[in-house]
Amino acid sequence: MTYTEVPQSVAAFMQRITDLCGDEHTRWAENFNACFANTLLTTVKRHEDGTTFLLTGDIPAMWLRDSTAQVRPYLVIAKDDPDLADMIEGLVRQQFRFIGIDPYANAFNEEPNGHTWDPDDRSDRTSPWLWERKYEVDSLCYPIQLAWLLYANTGRTSQFDSEFISGVKTILDVFETEQDHAARSPYFFIRNTTIPTETLVNDGKGSPVAVTGMTWSGFRPSDDACTYHYLVPSNMFVVVVMDYLERIFGGELGDDLADPQIAARAKALRESVDHGINTYAKTTNRDGETIWAFETDGLGHYNIMGDSNVPDLMAAPYLGYCEPDNPTYLATRRTLLSDENPYYYEGKYLKGIGSPHTPPRYVWPIALAVEALTSGDHAYEAHILDRLVATDAGTHLMHEGIDVDDPTKYTREWFSWSNMMFCELVMDYFGIRVER
Repeated sequence: MTYTEVPQSVAAFMQRITDLCGDEHTRWAENFNACFANTLLTTVKRHEDGTTFLLTGDIPAMWLRDSTAQVRPYLVIAKDDPDLADMIEGLVRQQFRFIGIDPYANAFNEEPNGHTWDPDDRSDRTSPWLWERKYEVDSLCYPIQLAWLLYANTGRTSQFDSEFISGVKTILDVFETEQDHAARSPYFFIRNTTIPTETLVNDGKGSPVAVTGMTWSGFRPSDDACTYHYLVPSNMFVVVVMDYLERIFGGELGDDLADPQIAARAKALRESVDHGINTYAKTTNRDGETIWAFETDGLGHYNIMGDSNVPDLMAAPYLGYCEPDNPTYLATRRTLLSDENPYYYEGKYLKGIGSPHTPPRYVWPIALAVEALTSGDHAYEAHILDRLVATDAGTHLMHEGIDVDDPTKYTREWFSWSNMMFCELVMDYFGIRVER
């Protein structure tokens, strides 16, 4: 079942935003309404068994990461709309069902039809449910985050069922295994391609790493291969979601969910990963300031850059890893918004962070939204919103990447994750926030 029209609660919320925008920000309202309705009407599929499948947009598959980000802003309405909360709970159930099929996969089919991004990919496990099997740490963080946010915003706990508990144990198994990838991991990924970011070196096992306490990732949230396989923003996300698990299974939500063993494993992993970040992931920028690297291998190599997806270093406060005034974060932020970041671009219409995933001098609306959301500056949020609506090429929707010198050049006509990040920024401007 798909939505043929937006629910009454969503329509009422869209009208509320329109009223808040008033005559001063009519373009914000126009784009907000288009983006906020688009996700429900084009990507959400509700199944008879109560699960929810979300298309990423123009690709007929569901990403664990994207699907969480696509529904996140609806959580502020779900607290007063049980049916919308049911839809989001159905997504949590689908996500954990997919994790049970293969925790190393990043994207899945709606049914076991064998469709895949590349049928010639080589890995150590195949299933007709898998669209792609790029292992990305954040793909296992996002479903935990969504389950927690559903509770935090609605008080609902029925998503913490036996499938959730089984999935959590699987996630802990994988994260613990990948703390010593070379010795313990069965994972490899090889794609027959001339594009280096689409496959892993060393017979699909990736470049060498030391044991650091952090957990290994094959690919970034962009689906691009890591250069060094301790992806620091994703490890920050691990710290955040392990705290959620400690609270869920440590008794905060009641004795029925308490499980001291799971809580202890989550605590140990949180402490180990955080220690690894503080010990191995810090370096200095060209001004001698201490910053977080984007990636490291624990062997003395660092990748200083920012990418446009979430998690990224810019998003650390947005995820809840640190406060926006953390000195290391502020120095890292300055670095990301400078030419020391090879994917920072300035042009005639836009300036901000792009990605190796898109052409040079293309900035991502997702990155601009995160930059504004973490700025602590109300006027700056308005500035970014004005830039985003001025560079939508008349579509009233958000793209993946936009040419900083010519907004009529962009990747993806519309991108559901990007649409909803824009919506979340509009909401934040008016003081409407997802509780975490």
